[in-house]
Amino acid sequence: MKIFNPVTNWLETHGVAPAYGGGLLSFLAVFFFGAATNTMAGWLYVISGISLALLAIAAILPMRSLRPIQVRRSAIQPVSVGDVLTVELEIYNPTPQPKTLIQVQDQLPTTLGKATTVIETLHPQEVYPWVYDIPTAKRGVYHWQRVQLRTGTPLGLFWCRRERITHGTAVIYPQVFPLSSCPLVDNMGQEYSPHIEDRHRFQLATEGVTRTLRPYRYGDPTRLIHWRSSARYGELRVRELERSTGGQEIIICLDSAFPWQPDDFEQAVTVAASLYFYCCRCQLNVQLWTAQTGSVHGHHVVLSTLAAVQPAESSQAEVPPFLPLVWLTQNPLSLTTLPPGSRWAFWGISLPQEQTTPPKLSDAGIYIDSTQPLPPQLQSSLRL
Repeated sequence: MKIFNPVTNWLETHGVAPAYGGGLLSFLAVFFFGAATNTMAGWLYVISGISLALLAIAAILPMRSLRPIQVRRSAIQPVSVGDVLTVELEIYNPTPQPKTLIQVQDQLPTTLGKATTVIETLHPQEVYPWVYDIPTAKRGVYHWQRVQLRTGTPLGLFWCRRERITHGTAVIYPQVFPLSSCPLVDNMGQEYSPHIEDRHRFQLATEGVTRTLRPYRYGDPTRLIHWRSSARYGELRVRELERSTGGQEIIICLDSAFPWQPDDFEQAVTVAASLYFYCCRCQLNVQLWTAQTGSVHGHHVVLSTLAAVQPAESSQAEVPPFLPLVWLTQNPLSLTTLPPGSRWAFWGISLPQEQTTPPKLSDAGIYIDSTQPLPPQLQSSLRL
């Protein structure tokens, strides 16, 4: 049967392909016609003629049924790994005749799985909404553009399949861990800038110079809620303290030019996202750097960049500035060239003896064990 699959697919997409019943009826029609030719029996000619007429009708009607149908796709909202991706399509029948028994299949990328539905009756001028959910397990940016329509109506003797072009893009962001602390970021570069300690004290303070009051946002520390104003306004109000401006910005660098192990790289992307949003919650000036995009900032831009980044990608961006940074890598040699005061996360239980960081560097970091949960490792003490 597999030998005939390419032929059957070609016939379905360019014309019609016989179903089992259609093939059997075609064989009987030819058989009766041959028998009528040999015996000159009129009733055999009648049976053969009726069979051929049914076959002709059954072959023409599926193509006519699918030809006018239109498909429209709504924009797909980005989600994070573990959330449900919702896809919405509209199948429209612009004709005055109803369409029946239509199979609709969205040609999704292999990673996202399959999505198929059957429309029993599509009434004249009706728009049929098809909404389905896809569980997400891997981050990425996925593109596809084909929706397949298939029918055998009305007799089921022939199958016809046609495609509609409707572009779809799904963005699946990496997972973000809600860290309560992170030694990789806390007091980073303190030995090079005394203002960092003041800035960290501002972040942890419950009292200080209040710059403004604003509505509560998810993730804000409860210690900064101004209860008197919250009672007056009827909603939670948060104190925004005056920020110190003397410290340097934090740059989280993902060494995406290195050919990582796939599973380790996925963990590194998750760590980069978690560190970025931890810095944002601490009201730090933070940027993300990758080998292809360079430095970016902003929640949507950073998440989109991390959704699309791949290991061993081409280095098209400028090198990060020679300032203390957070370096995420699987390349031990890159740890020897970090700017003073930097922090690093290395994927591996330990570094090879001949490739350990030279003693002259005082940079601290953590070794990530890919077999262990990430949040406890990110909140553990640094190794010097």
